[in-house]
Amino acid sequence: MTDDHTHTHVLDFFTPRAADWDSRFPDDGPAYAAAAGLLGLRPGDTVLDAGCGTGRALPALRAVVGPGGTVLGADLTPAMLEAAARAGRGASGTLVRADVARLPLRDGALDAVFGAGLISHLARPGADMAELARVVRPDGVLALFHPIGRAALAARQGRAITDDDLRAEPRLRELLAGAGWRLESYTDEDDRFLALASRQG
Repeated sequence: MTDDHTHTHVLDFFTPRAADWDSRFPDDGPAYAAAAGLLGLRPGDTVLDAGCGTGRALPALRAVVGPGGTVLGADLTPAMLEAAARAGRGASGTLVRADVARLPLRDGALDAVFGAGLISHLARPGADMAELARVVRPDGVLALFHPIGRAALAARQGRAITDDDLRAEPRLRELLAGAGWRLESYTDEDDRFLALASRQG
C-alpha cells in the first residue's frame, strides 16, 4: 500500500467525520486528562499529540507541561485541524498538518508522544512507531490511548476481538520493541486502553 493510497484512505475516513466528532464522544474528557497525567511529564516538557484529530488531548497535555512547556498537535486531515481550531484548542497547543510517518522534527526533540486511537490508522505500524521513536529523547515516553478498551471498541464496531489485533499485548510488545520502544505498562479495561512505553537508548 503506497503512502498516497493510505493518505487518501485516512482523509476519506476522517474528513466527513470531523464536524461532529466531538459531539459523538462528549464524555471522553476525563479519560484524556487521566491518561495525560500518567505520562510522567513535568512542567516545561515538550509533548506531541500524534494524530491529534480535533485536539481533545491538547488541554490535558497543556495542563501537565504548564505554560512553559511545548504542546504540538499533528494530524494529516485538514478538517480535523480546522475543528480543533474552532473548538479553541489551538490555545493549548500548536496545530500542525503533518504525517506521523515523516514528522518535521529533529531527532530527540520530544519528551513524550501521545497517540489516541492512532495505531489502527498507521500505514506501516513498525516504521511509523520507529519514526515516533526518532523524535523522542532516550527514556522519553510513548502513550497509546483509547477512551474505551479493545473489547468495547470491537463491540461498538460490530466485530470480534482477535489476537492479531495490533493492540493485543504480545503483538504490541513485539511491534514496539522492533521500533525502539519498551512496553512498560499495559491496561485494557472497558473504559480505557493505555499502553505506556519508554524510548530505548
